[in-house]
Amino acid sequence: MCGIFGIFGHPEAANLTYLGLHALQHRGQESAGIVSTDGSQLYAHRDMGHVAEVFSEEDLQRLPGHAAIGHVRYSTAGGSHVRNAQPFAVDYARGSIAVSHNGNLTNARELRERLEARGSIFVSNSDTEVIVHMIAASTQRAVQDRISETMAQTRGAYSLAFLTEQSLVAVRDPHGFRPLCIGEVDVPDSSEKAVLVASEGTSFDLVGARFVRELHPGEMITVDRKGTRFAQALEPDENRLCIFEYVYFARPDSVINGRSVYSVRKAFGAKLAEEHPANFDVAIPVPDSGVPAALGYAERSGVPFEMGLIRSHYVGRTFIEPQQTIRHFGVRLKFNTVESHIRGKRVVVVDDSIVRGTTIRKIVAMIRNAGASEVHVRISSPPTQWPCYYGIDTPTRSELIASSHTIDEIRRYVGADSLGYLSPEGMLEVVGSEPHPSQACDGYCDACFTGNYSVPFDDSVPPRRLRLVGF
Repeated sequence: MCGIFGIFGHPEAANLTYLGLHALQHRGQESAGIVSTDGSQLYAHRDMGHVAEVFSEEDLQRLPGHAAIGHVRYSTAGGSHVRNAQPFAVDYARGSIAVSHNGNLTNARELRERLEARGSIFVSNSDTEVIVHMIAASTQRAVQDRISETMAQTRGAYSLAFLTEQSLVAVRDPHGFRPLCIGEVDVPDSSEKAVLVASEGTSFDLVGARFVRELHPGEMITVDRKGTRFAQALEPDENRLCIFEYVYFARPDSVINGRSVYSVRKAFGAKLAEEHPANFDVAIPVPDSGVPAALGYAERSGVPFEMGLIRSHYVGRTFIEPQQTIRHFGVRLKFNTVESHIRGKRVVVVDDSIVRGTTIRKIVAMIRNAGASEVHVRISSPPTQWPCYYGIDTPTRSELIASSHTIDEIRRYVGADSLGYLSPEGMLEVVGSEPHPSQACDGYCDACFTGNYSVPFDDSVPPRRLRLVGF
């Protein structure tokens, strides 16, 4: 659960990276960092917290140069500590290199043990540090070939942005698990255009850049003073874009794989209404992520949509709870009901997913306490039964309520009058794919719903075939 941003060829590279990271803040709120280059050396600043907390105007002034990469992080591999904050920047025999990573390597432990046996010393427990050690140990001359050789030995999900003293390089894994977009922006007082890479194209909007296209699975882009070059660094594999980008992860104003995330979420809600209708008076979302699906559900059902729950946007990572315990304190800190839209009504509550079930249980209780005569719950994705190993922080399988309980058992636990999930088939219909014989999404990764993992977790699969792409 991370966001990456990179830019080459702009005199305010660090400032634009700061803005780009701000637009990607939803992908990670734990730490933030930027590394820049002036053509001769790298400059770095990273710390724990939100982008606006980590960077002051003085911090950005200490990041000079025409190119930069940035990162916002929510930990999936490696603990919550500043030593795991990215981008990682290291010096090695051929210069310096920094990297920002969105995803998870599924064979990071085996690779780390191999490197440590050869004398490598690690300063973090993040899987991303494995990548820079492998690049430093490579015998290839060109940095692009060092990166290609490294990624040919890794498995899992990765969208990566690298920065050297004189170049920006980005690469996407052969399955395309995580999105990676390319953009361009005009350079003031020049006919030149700066090149950008980012996890989502919405970050381009904030800096006045234009979306060009998404990087293809296994593709690499290199940008330096010689220009921009593309190469197929690794053989592409079956497309496995994470379908949870549409369910929850991406910003609703993003376009992923050519589809509007907002439109897809609204269509999920409409399909959910077809599959699980209910007799009710009003549809309300669990804000913010449930809003588009609830709109689609209400429109297809022909009933009013109301904001029956109001979310506080000022909840920090920690909060002091009163000594005298307030019932449902944690969820009340984040949500409150609008009783005038709830009292005496049959309410359907639409959310994007249920993980452990504890939050939706408290929300249902709050809505009943606000006077609802009935509470029906609708979820705009299938039951989450399996953990994600490709870059989304989900609990172990034993903590996922749908892995060990029937839908009716979950309904009773959360206290709803009825409970309905969007079917895998309905989800596939919305995103425009045909069902795979194994019931996995054809062209999408849906392992969290089906348990069908595209990339193995043992060391029996050989490294991918390497393509040398140096220039």
